[in-house]
Amino acid sequence: MYNDKYVEDFYEIVKEDPEKYHSDYLSIRKKIKKDFKDNDGKIMNNLYQGYFYSKKEWDNYYSIAKTLMSITKKVIKNYVEDEEYRKLFGFPEKLEELILHDPGYDIPVPMCRYDMFYDNEDDFMFLEFNTDGTSAMNEDKIIGENLFASKAMREFNKKHDVRTIDLFTPWVEKSTAIYEAKLNKKPNIAIVDFLELATMADFKMFKDYYKAAGYNCEICDIRDLTYEKGNLMCKDYKIDLVYRRFVALEFMKHYDEVTDFIKAYLDNAFMMLGSFRTHIMHEKKTFKVLHDEKTFEILSPEEVEFIKNHIPFTAMLEPKVADKIKGNKDEYIIKPIDGYMSTGVAPGQKYDQEEWNRIVDEALDEEYIYQKFYNSKPLSFVEFDEEGKAQRADYGAVIGLYIFAEEFSGLYVRIGKQSVIGGFQSTYFIAPNMYIDCYNAG
Repeated sequence: MYNDKYVEDFYEIVKEDPEKYHSDYLSIRKKIKKDFKDNDGKIMNNLYQGYFYSKKEWDNYYSIAKTLMSITKKVIKNYVEDEEYRKLFGFPEKLEELILHDPGYDIPVPMCRYDMFYDNEDDFMFLEFNTDGTSAMNEDKIIGENLFASKAMREFNKKHDVRTIDLFTPWVEKSTAIYEAKLNKKPNIAIVDFLELATMADFKMFKDYYKAAGYNCEICDIRDLTYEKGNLMCKDYKIDLVYRRFVALEFMKHYDEVTDFIKAYLDNAFMMLGSFRTHIMHEKKTFKVLHDEKTFEILSPEEVEFIKNHIPFTAMLEPKVADKIKGNKDEYIIKPIDGYMSTGVAPGQKYDQEEWNRIVDEALDEEYIYQKFYNSKPLSFVEFDEEGKAQRADYGAVIGLYIFAEEFSGLYVRIGKQSVIGGFQSTYFIAPNMYIDCYNAG
């Protein structure tokens, strides 16, 4: 695979003195756990090695992201302009009203993370589009900074120029630039969510980065916001720019509790990044719509081929196809159309036949899609066995492309020996960005 050379170099270092490096790994794990607790974050697992990739892969990711953003813009533009096209999505009337409202800027999805299996520039398959509440930057930062300071990485860096990726500063710069380009003033910023569901470690770090850049920033529960004299307020704090972290699914559940926020949004009392238009790509049903002839009509021939090759076949899970899905469980994965954070996602390969049949039957009572399951080639990572011996092992990997203001900005990588999609956090590891040779590759 594309990073084998770097993994082998790292392995050669670690196996020279496994006792020293295993002890270092255990010390780093203690430090990582403390850092997560200090930032009110969930403690995530990690190996001793991050995700090594070079400028060649960076350029591949950059190119993939560019094509995705072109498709995204065309799909959202057509949704807004074509009433018949909107019917393919079937969003509720109240949500559709919010989506159609002009957000006041031209980038339909300012921040997202598009997750995929990736083998090389020609062989990759997308799993999920995270355009509402894109998260987990804190995990890459905390684990990445600690692993970068490891004893093994100090040796590795003598041969390779490795850098971690800052996933905070680019968003701070691009989000404020979008606002200031339109309104020509410095905004008061609020990071807004239903705080009982919040990724608080992300929020605290973003708040610190905004403040370091010279901006006022507060973390607010959307239900505490009021609309007073033409201004959106969080107590006595006037909000100009909302960095939206709530997902549309949760927002619609609480629609009647956030009427001040809705009125202020429809009155353009503030700017929100991203707008409700991001939900168009976040919806699982969108994978089905992307394969529709009505979508192909608005895309270039190259973009149509991109979808056919890299977006899995997707259809609604209905009784007429249930026997096919049950009888070929290893070929399919099912997902709720309005889920997020992998809730309800079930790959057939993960279950025995009896359990799979039960899961499919239960899903028929809800709105689910089914997709062809894609088997990616495993990546090699250095790990320690129970006795502290270093070894190389194969891990499946989901590569998430962070895209800020339509430009690839870094990765979120989950690896695991069990299924990395539809799995519990205890079964996978975070492999932070370890970018080799050149940082400013975009």
